[in-house]
Amino acid sequence: MGSAKVAITIKEDLLAQIDRWVTAGRYPNRSQAIQAAIAEKLERARRRRLAEEARKLDPKEERRLAEEGLAADSDTWPGY
Repeated sequence: MGSAKVAITIKEDLLAQIDRWVTAGRYPNRSQAIQAAIAEKLERARRRRLAEEARKLDPKEERRLAEEGLAADSDTWPGY
């Protein structure tokens, strides 16, 4: 996937931390440090949303549906 150049405004203390990471060799440059931070934030948000959606499920109803589906498919499963 390609990259796009953007301009951002960032607080000086955050930039100083990014620069420390770059100086320490944790990241090769500011861009990659910022990309990694954004990617991590987006992944956390995705996992949090998945967990929130999973909490909406009723475990008893999900089990009932799963067992219903397994029972319906049992005659089509190959014998071992």
